Amino acid sequence: MSLLTDKKVIIIGDRDGIPGQAIEECLKTTDCEVVFSSTECFV
Repeated sequence: MSLLTDKKVIIIGDRDGIPGQAIEECLKTTDCEVVFSSTECFV
């Protein structure tokens, strides 16, 4: 059982850092539900 079990998650990745899709792939091994995933450019 992890801290993310049965939780809803919003992912905001960074274009020059870790993209949202990469974080989403890592969270597929948990029991959380990704409700929004995006990669933004913070300038």
